[in-house]
Amino acid sequence: MKSRVGPHCSKGVDYFVNDFFLLQPFRGNGVAEKAAIQVFENFNGQWELFYQFIGEEYSFELGVLLFYRNVKGIRLTEKGALFRQYADSIIQMADEAIAILQDQDKPAGTLRIGVVETVTCGNFMHLLSTYQTEYEQVSLRLETGTPFELMEKVKNYELDGAFVTGDLSSTDFVLDYIQTDEIVLLSRKELSTSTLLKQKWAISPKGCPFRRKLDQWLQNEGLALTDFIEISSLETILSSVREGITATILPKSVLTGSYEHLHVTPVPKHYKFIETGLIRGKDKYLSYAYKAFAELVKKQGL
Repeated sequence: MKSRVGPHCSKGVDYFVNDFFLLQPFRGNGVAEKAAIQVFENFNGQWELFYQFIGEEYSFELGVLLFYRNVKGIRLTEKGALFRQYADSIIQMADEAIAILQDQDKPAGTLRIGVVETVTCGNFMHLLSTYQTEYEQVSLRLETGTPFELMEKVKNYELDGAFVTGDLSSTDFVLDYIQTDEIVLLSRKELSTSTLLKQKWAISPKGCPFRRKLDQWLQNEGLALTDFIEISSLETILSSVREGITATILPKSVLTGSYEHLHVTPVPKHYKFIETGLIRGKDKYLSYAYKAFAELVKKQGL
């Protein structure tokens, strides 16, 4: 790293990074982000990155202003955003090449799967147990999130696949498994159309397909979704319903354990069903670990 007193900074640039490299095994764990944050917190100003390639007969050096750093954070320049897209693509291709070369003719290595929380209420845990018993050489990494978050991570190659909910037929992913789930209203006491206006709801953050279904239904009834508590945890949502604090809208499959006696109210047919499926990127290399996992999902279901 150089400062403005160095001879190589462009006009208006305070600092530049000459070289940065992170070993492949440490990628995806936040190491680079933490290191970058520490450096940028200590050195405020405009940053420039120099990329240098040395060939057999020549050396090429290109200085490009990629982002600005101030007390509010980092702002990418237009070229910086474009550079990041290319850099992510190059890193992914390199990681993919390593994964292909290291992949064995049987399931092994690391399998990264994303899952929306509602999926974990059915057969999912039994499925994982079966998979781990049969393929002990595979290291499973599970990550929960909203459908949008998980789709983004699949698209950015941070996950090998993900279980998500929503209108999956219109997504730009490969669907290795899909099922239709019934959506219901859950409450401690019986609900009626006349009590919907007075009801307090427990809903997930924006982007949740169940929240969207409830919002659309209430709007069609001439009502607005205004009295609600926004909760990120499925367990907390169900607990608030069990205690009579709220009502919610979720797949019927969540009615297990201590929640199986919650009162169920059907929803209109137009909002009654939702798709849940296992997605992956179209251009993602299929490891033996993922192939075995997808086959087990097709065989056992969720």
